[in-house]
Amino acid sequence: MGSYPRRFGDGLLPLLLPSRRVLQLLSEVGVDGAPDQARAGGPLGGGSLVELCGLFLVEVDLGAAAHGVRAYITGETRSCGGASGALAKLWHVSIRVQAKEVRPPLPEGPFLIVGLARSGQAAARLLAARGETVRAVDSGHPEGAAGLEGAGVEVFLDTDGLAQLEGTRTVVKSPGVPRAATVIARALERGIEVMGEMELAWRALPNRFVGVTGTNGKTTTVELLGHLYRSAGEPVAVAGNVGTALSELVGEVEPDTTIVCECSSFQLEDTVAFAPECAVFLNLAPDHLDRHGDLEHYLAAKLRIFANQGNDDIAVYNADDPFAAGTDLGGCARRVAFCAGDAPDCEIAVAEGTIFYDGEPLLPVSELGLFGEHNVANAMAAAAAALAMGIDRDAVRAGLRSFAGVPHRLETVAERGGVRFVNDSKATNVASATVGIRAFEGGVHAILGGSEKDEPFAPLVEPVQERAVACWLLGATTERMARELAPVVEAGVDLHRCDGLEDAVRRAAAAARPGEVVLLSPACASFDAFENYERRGDRFREIVGELG
Repeated sequence: MGSYPRRFGDGLLPLLLPSRRVLQLLSEVGVDGAPDQARAGGPLGGGSLVELCGLFLVEVDLGAAAHGVRAYITGETRSCGGASGALAKLWHVSIRVQAKEVRPPLPEGPFLIVGLARSGQAAARLLAARGETVRAVDSGHPEGAAGLEGAGVEVFLDTDGLAQLEGTRTVVKSPGVPRAATVIARALERGIEVMGEMELAWRALPNRFVGVTGTNGKTTTVELLGHLYRSAGEPVAVAGNVGTALSELVGEVEPDTTIVCECSSFQLEDTVAFAPECAVFLNLAPDHLDRHGDLEHYLAAKLRIFANQGNDDIAVYNADDPFAAGTDLGGCARRVAFCAGDAPDCEIAVAEGTIFYDGEPLLPVSELGLFGEHNVANAMAAAAAALAMGIDRDAVRAGLRSFAGVPHRLETVAERGGVRFVNDSKATNVASATVGIRAFEGGVHAILGGSEKDEPFAPLVEPVQERAVACWLLGATTERMARELAPVVEAGVDLHRCDGLEDAVRRAAAAARPGEVVLLSPACASFDAFENYERRGDRFREIVGELG
């Protein structure tokens, strides 16, 4: 445990709390002798704790009391809006951060759900179950959409939804629907409230939230956080962009369950008041520029995760990522940084092969269950969030050791004839594919390509030259990728155009030699040939299983 004052005096963060509750909290955080002294009316910096309570001027809710007590023991605060709860340090004790007592109310109906993929269907069912008038539209025929009729939802397929705006008070938008869509633009013009499914579900759930965003590593970090909570014996549910729509949890989880939510830029851009008790921003790299237009707007969407946080919340961020340099994260949460090296502002850091928490060893990197250098940052982010939320240090350490990763992210699916086959289908952008390719020392047969996202492929040239022996190109991006990767040919890396995933896997497998790797790390989305990256990864696994 780090050093801290043993006596109270000037500079205490004011709190308006009953003295009995203060004593309880002081006892929990382990201030030497403070409870006994207070009960006896003994000196605490020149006065009893009861007397000092008379000086407490700023009100905080009991759910954040642990932060307040620890804040003023350290004496370090970050001002935001005149009240100070955004603290620079936390003591390393397991005081559970509580959920906010008040959520904004659900908006008024009638409702129109736009987009009927998984999250849209979940939002429609949530609202219909509450007796609301709900209409739902989609320009196609998503699987399961027609079944909403049985839940009391009026469904319209093969439509743009413009006609259904009549009489609508609130539009709930699926993340896959851009704000530029005609029905959304028209709703905004008419003054109709528009919000996303994640915002809607968050308002309906009374639970503590840990939200995780970033360009790469979200799914791994979210699943790791869930694992850390389970390792500590704490109830947890994982949802959001990771696979389970947030709305599906309403009425299904106990109030004391912590919800760990993967938050994509598509979801965050539609938030209004969303304010997780803990928000994590992993990293930033160009992605979804076809949707956001440029990196500035993409970053703005990501930063929505911090925008509504209050003084008693926690903001975890990567101090090594270039986005953090000179960027105002927004909101009023206490900042918790993770980084490489021994920067004094980082509460969790990796140095000399060991992850440290507040200057004390947490775990050697060699003992991490996750594979790959990039996962060290994911592990630090998850550990920082879990520890700040009150998860026990020993449970965090054990969870970091035992978590082996997630499907579709550097997942070894087979080894045949000395050739390793790795499914990295979740690498849907260039930055993620770069990490995947560089996870191996060399001998990589990289399967690249898919649907267009208007992201330049030139940044792949260097990692391909360093680690690959051949690239097998497929999908709608084939010709543009071949042009932009042309410099690798001079370095001896062959580029092969393929007729789909099966052709690419079979040809790469035939060319690979023992000790080499056939890596599906596409750097592109999958929508030109598959419903999502999961289906693409599953098909890769199937094809590998069919190899003779």
